[in-house]
Amino acid sequence: MSKIEILDCTLRDGGYVNNWSFGTKMISKIAENISMAAVELIECGFLSQQKESSSEKSIFYTISEAEKYFERVKQNNLLLMINSGEYCIDEIEAYSGGKIKSIRIAFHKHQLDEAQTMCLKLQDKGYKVFFQPMVTMRYTDEELLKLIKWANESKPEAFYIVDSFGTMRKKDILRMFYLIDNNLCKTIKIGFHSHNNLQLSFSNAQELIALHSERKIIIDTSVFGMGRGAGNLCTELMLQYINENIENKYNILPILEIMDEHIMPIFKTHSWGYSVPYYIAAVNDCHPNYATYLTSMQTLFIKDINHIMRKIQPEKRYLFDKDYIDQLYFEYQKNLIDDTEAIEKIKTLCFNQNVLVLAPGKTLITHRKKILQYIKEKNPIIISINHISDFVSCDRIFISNLKRFREIKDEVRQIENRIICTSNIVCEEKVCVVNYSSYIEEEGTISDNSGIMMLNILKSAKVKKVALAGYDGFDDNCFNNYYDEKMIGSIDFEKMNDINRAIITYLKRNRDSLDVIFITPSLYEKYKG
Repeated sequence: MSKIEILDCTLRDGGYVNNWSFGTKMISKIAENISMAAVELIECGFLSQQKESSSEKSIFYTISEAEKYFERVKQNNLLLMINSGEYCIDEIEAYSGGKIKSIRIAFHKHQLDEAQTMCLKLQDKGYKVFFQPMVTMRYTDEELLKLIKWANESKPEAFYIVDSFGTMRKKDILRMFYLIDNNLCKTIKIGFHSHNNLQLSFSNAQELIALHSERKIIIDTSVFGMGRGAGNLCTELMLQYINENIENKYNILPILEIMDEHIMPIFKTHSWGYSVPYYIAAVNDCHPNYATYLTSMQTLFIKDINHIMRKIQPEKRYLFDKDYIDQLYFEYQKNLIDDTEAIEKIKTLCFNQNVLVLAPGKTLITHRKKILQYIKEKNPIIISINHISDFVSCDRIFISNLKRFREIKDEVRQIENRIICTSNIVCEEKVCVVNYSSYIEEEGTISDNSGIMMLNILKSAKVKKVALAGYDGFDDNCFNNYYDEKMIGSIDFEKMNDINRAIITYLKRNRDSLDVIFITPSLYEKYKG
């Protein structure tokens, strides 16, 4: 009989993709189908007092609350995860025979003492404990042996190898497994939780299975690899592999039904999977959120992101530090100059003139007639942001985004006398350059948002009123955000909403010094309310 067990963590690790908002029915249905597939272990979500819980999320404040979702699941093989520091273990009810009888404790190296205390308390309450040292590669052999010694004394149900950043190769997996296997009590299972930054999750899992160890091994998976960033090992692939190569014991069809009915609709709006930024995070041995964050800026090319990530200090690589990566980002962008003359030129250009700013929103297409009518009536100075208009001649083209600048560099050579760019962009052309750091915002979400920077520049040039077109606001559907699909970048829906709120706050805060009117529909029009 196979000693391999599968733990599906779709409802827990997959929840990072959609903020765990699966919906009540979907939470129950996913667990039921995974159970029907004969998967041995199902991780149903987080137990947390710090994350937002609701009836629609796979985040629960109490175990009894979670139990209600899984009454139709046949097996008593359900787990919840606790991140160390997110729950007071003293408040967890004692195990009383319910379906959720195991708790996984995830912790970082600096949280080890707390995690060990949590483990012992949960065992005293009657639960099985899965012990998960995050970023296991960070542990030296000596540190790992000390952790194993403690596990031998406390006897958790499972001891995990966690490839948090998807950086493990075959040699890493085998070295770590043999170290643990040769020193860990034989009754304790070894688990493997991987991420797919280097596309190695599936092959690494096969290597472990091929060892034919006498010990029981748990392989973590999620349906369609659902998980933040590069995602996880796919449940359906692992089940099929075991059926064909070890023991025909899983029913794949219920998993395919989950994919078709529940997971694919999420994937269409909140994608995950292998990508170049996550590859860069893995090869630089960095937390993937650094790659996600820099990519979401939509101002950098891959080589720029790689350059910044290579500068991350070793002690900062394993835990995401937003303030730190912001510092590196702005240092990379900053190139201080005296732009007094440039601002004076903009002031002269706009003096006693109507000013129209064209942002690259979709309404540049849908409301083009209205824009042209405004231009005909008001004869404004027209400034476009990060694009060269294809339907009207602009007086100036403002570019603060290095990526956009490189995309239109050939055209810039032909119209250099009409270009305004920020000092983070180094170019040979004779353009009007303004100081980058003078016009960024303290609010990190919109710190170097091109539209906000343009408004700040106009304020410095003593412009009191400006009309905006194509300044639509970010929609959850990324295809609604730009008039040109080539401008669509990778940005998650939470950040879009944060940007929208921050821009509205900015407009409200500055409405006494700059009167903004919208020529085309915009989410930001409500700022005057």
